Amino acid sequence: MNFLKQNVLGILFCIVIAAVSTVLTNFSIGNFSLEIIGAPVFSILFGMLFTLIFPKLAVAENMKSGIKFTSKKILQWAVIILGFSLNLGTIAKVGGQSLPVIISTISASLIVAFLMMKLLKMNSKVSCLIGVGSSICGGSAIAATAPVIGADDEEVAQSISVIFLFNVLAALIFPYFGRAIGLGSEGFAIFAGTAVNDTSSVTAAASTAENLYGVEGILASAVTVKLTRTLAIIPITLILALYRTKKAKKEGTEAGSFSIKKIFPWFILYFIGASIITTIAGILPESKFQIFYNTNFVKAMKWLAKFFIAMAMSAIGLNTNIVTLIKKGGKPILMGFCCWAVITAVSIGMQLLTGIFFTSL
Repeated sequence: MNFLKQNVLGILFCIVIAAVSTVLTNFSIGNFSLEIIGAPVFSILFGMLFTLIFPKLAVAENMKSGIKFTSKKILQWAVIILGFSLNLGTIAKVGGQSLPVIISTISASLIVAFLMMKLLKMNSKVSCLIGVGSSICGGSAIAATAPVIGADDEEVAQSISVIFLFNVLAALIFPYFGRAIGLGSEGFAIFAGTAVNDTSSVTAAASTAENLYGVEGILASAVTVKLTRTLAIIPITLILALYRTKKAKKEGTEAGSFSIKKIFPWFILYFIGASIITTIAGILPESKFQIFYNTNFVKAMKWLAKFFIAMAMSAIGLNTNIVTLIKKGGKPILMGFCCWAVITAVSIGMQLLTGIFFTSL
């Protein structure tokens, strides 16, 4: 009861922003579908605008605890629920071919982010979030990584904004670019799944490509490749947790109160558990339960995960100063562009090396 009293207004406000943002994604402006932008981006923008217009809103006593709860706990719940959309068996079967491309693009992006951080003398947490967001799965990767490295809301907002920019560009440009350079339909599916950051943008790019190529199956293959990439969240977050603990102990300043137990991303274990449950449900004998689980339940969990991420992004937006964000935006955007360009080049290069480039579905 006390929890509700302290948090309910802030949580409800985030729900309203997320609901409005989700509804907006169903509309189009001319031929441009707002789904490409995605509810999380709308949510974070609305949150920042509310704070800009009503600066005392997010810090009001009856609001701030609920907003903080949403930006931290709801964000972790979103990642856990996302696990229900991952059938490890399907990913192993369909996504295996793309694995060399996925590993290469993730490695290249993380290396570029690290080098750019040193070169531009950038904030290490923002650099890490842009690196994992670009290489793994956009907002979901940032959501999983932020609590592990102790990133604050402004750092998360900055990273999400950069990822959003290149998501939209990729969704609009890549279908025509892929067709122009001679990518086969299967080659494009792997290209979209490895070189586009967020699932909504992968879906948009692959759907456009199906119309351009006149081939069905590009969308399904691209999304499977994208989900295979999502699994990289697990080793990345665990490595970052271990690194952060080791660094803190080495510096000695926080060693007494800082331990792997405190920052270990326990929610990632639940994420894995959810994936295993869905995988088991996929191999059970056909029954009413299995049909319900694999269609209705999994679909509902996908929607709920997206909605929770939108809620968390609204909370992060409410805790972010948009003016400061814009002033600091130059270097992060340059880093995001470099990661994006390298991922694109490496994806194409690896496909040429492995012979996937010209293959068709």
